[in-house]
Amino acid sequence: MKSVGKRKKQQAKQIDNTAARVFLGRRLSKIAGLITFLALTSFAAVHFLQSEAAKSSSVSVSFRQPATFAELVAVKPEAVGAVDIGLMNLLCAEGLPGAENLDVGQCMTNLDQWAQDIKWQLDQNFHHYQENPAYFYNSTNFYKMMMMASILYSQYNIRYNPQRIETPAETRPDDHFFADSRDILIHGLLGSERMGTCSSMPVLYVALGRRLGYPVKLVATKGHLFLRWDSPSERFDMDGTQKGMNEYDDEHFKQWPFPLTDEEIKTNGYLQSLTPAQELSCFINTRAACLHEAGRTRDTVSAYDAALRFEPNWQRNRLMLAYAQKIERAENELPEQVSLPKSVPLAP
Repeated sequence: MKSVGKRKKQQAKQIDNTAARVFLGRRLSKIAGLITFLALTSFAAVHFLQSEAAKSSSVSVSFRQPATFAELVAVKPEAVGAVDIGLMNLLCAEGLPGAENLDVGQCMTNLDQWAQDIKWQLDQNFHHYQENPAYFYNSTNFYKMMMMASILYSQYNIRYNPQRIETPAETRPDDHFFADSRDILIHGLLGSERMGTCSSMPVLYVALGRRLGYPVKLVATKGHLFLRWDSPSERFDMDGTQKGMNEYDDEHFKQWPFPLTDEEIKTNGYLQSLTPAQELSCFINTRAACLHEAGRTRDTVSAYDAALRFEPNWQRNRLMLAYAQKIERAENELPEQVSLPKSVPLAP
């Protein structure tokens, strides 16, 4: 397994008021320019690839994929791995504020087409890695992820919603981070606005990466989701919420955006590669937080209950359900501004 100690933070610079977020600026500017050139000179090829993608699905036909949120939560936890991660996330947006025009089918088509486009461009550019592997830390896998990030930023205009950028110190229970589902689930990234947050952007990378056969996982820390390349021969953590793909080790996310204790890591599954059932539990938690913002207490309780069913061992799941049940019981007696502790990003 390769060490990431020598790689992290090289050629990095600060790009916003969140000091811990950096990107590989000079590399990204070069790659972005190259991608722009390719986009202008390869329209016909990309169009062909997108047409081909529309004819096929990356999801196995041996398993009937759920078509509604109700069907999704009816899947047994041990069978969740057969559900496409993009579909899971999209179905969790059903009926939420900001998802009134949700088109799951079109979003899934976009995922397939984008993955085909990214694969074509990675193959066309691979000679750059061969000519200078040290430039990519001698890792073809890092090359793949960094190029994917640059393509999504420069060609697909994927952005972190600037209205949702805040430092850890600025995070508040009443900042309405979860009010609009487009900020926290991937339909906001796959639609016309192409904006999201740390609740949705890592999911997009994982959904695309898995379509390309990459062993990428979602990982939770307190207040944040990130992704991990997790294979027997190589493992490194990545954060793709800015212009590029930043590589870190676990120690970084043990301190950022909020410090973790060993007990929190043990009882909440932080810093561990998530299983499919745990991924779904995170997505349902995100849904529950949005429902709470909308004042739909009964639905909030139901969602937190479902999240607990898919991961009963996380202390944070038990706490969030208990808080929601408490509010449901006392809803008519408590002040109007009652607010649940955040489940995502404070407890993704």
